[in-house]
Amino acid sequence: MREGRLRAIGTMIAAVAAFSGMDALLKVFTARYPPMQIAVLRGAASMPFMLAPIAFSGRWHLLVPRRFPMHLLRGVLQVLVLGCFIYSVRSLSLASAYALFLSAPLIMTALSVPILKERTDAGGWLAILVGLAGVLVMLRPAATGLISLGTVAALVAATGYAFNGIAVRVLTRTDSTASVVVWTVGLMTLISLAIALPHWVPIEQRDYRLLVLLGVLAAIGSYLLTEAFRSAPAAVVSPLEYSALLWGMLIDYLVWHVLPSARVLTGGAIVIASGLYLVWRERPRRSRLPPQESWQEPSGQGKMLRRSLEAAEIARQQEEDPP
Repeated sequence: MREGRLRAIGTMIAAVAAFSGMDALLKVFTARYPPMQIAVLRGAASMPFMLAPIAFSGRWHLLVPRRFPMHLLRGVLQVLVLGCFIYSVRSLSLASAYALFLSAPLIMTALSVPILKERTDAGGWLAILVGLAGVLVMLRPAATGLISLGTVAALVAATGYAFNGIAVRVLTRTDSTASVVVWTVGLMTLISLAIALPHWVPIEQRDYRLLVLLGVLAAIGSYLLTEAFRSAPAAVVSPLEYSALLWGMLIDYLVWHVLPSARVLTGGAIVIASGLYLVWRERPRRSRLPPQESWQEPSGQGKMLRRSLEAAEIARQQEEDPP
């Protein structure tokens, strides 16, 4: 049991590293292409890896949507999330963007009360308020007295991601996760394409290899993430997704030779501590939840919360219904 959990921990750390490398490639692309065009390339690079397991198993019926308006809503939200995140990493360091984006689980917990009618006690609300105080620390204007557009974009992306995560929980009550993720990414790619076409920049020859690497990193990260959730309880491996901030700092230092400011580190630490507390206090409740049918998104769209949700679901389904 202990060896399995240790292996799951190592696998989760490697998965987050792969996703961080994928996000670093998005940052590289921001120097040459507009954000919406990068979103198109991101969706196109992930599609083969999303459809391959369905084609291999022949379970095309999983893609039939039952609530298409909700899929369309998630596609629009994903355009907002990915576009804002890409804009944020263009002007911020990877670690700074991550530190702000990690507030998404806190925002989702707060939104789940009025939208999903879930209950959060005083301890949960205190953790949310403390975490949002950490966001304010990171957003505190610098000597210029202005908040950068990059920080605002990262926070908007986190908020959109929280709404997106709630939509996932609603949609998976009626639709398979395969349907949820394929339609979301497909619609996101088409909407982004419509926005990007008027300002489309020809893709440079050298970037085709990077696009392949982008898809490969997404596939590797998703496989490792699924294995981590299959090998250990979510409460053991989920907190390790916050290691993205450390990977972001390492990549920033090695590639761009920058490190986050003390303000970002302090605020990020507060956000992470609040998020870890929420994970810890939810452990008994999650252990009582029944398994659900689902399928995990190989592209790992965006960041932490939805990756965890869908990876846990696919791990359960692979044990119950092997192809």
